Amino acid sequence: MKITSVNVRKINKESSRMKGIASVLIDDSFAVHDIRIIEGDNGLFIAMPSRKTATGGYRDIAHPINPQVRTMFEEAIFDAYEKAEEPTTDDEEE
Repeated sequence: MKITSVNVRKINKESSRMKGIASVLIDDSFAVHDIRIIEGDNGLFIAMPSRKTATGGYRDIAHPINPQVRTMFEEAIFDAYEKAEEPTTDDEEE
């Protein structure tokens, strides 16, 4: 398995820990969208796409099965995050 493309959209929302949204293409044939990039107490981490359950909790829709694949996702996403352009805010457009 190889990550063939990563697209990151940075988010600049005051008082939000979410810093971006990523989409990952695997082997040019399978896409995973809505991977959140979150600023945690110990730095950035990724949160896989999830949905709310009937009991009010959340369950991942897609996720890595082992630590090696999670690391591969993190490295590719964080690399793309560092290279992504900063979002513009309303103040900067004037």
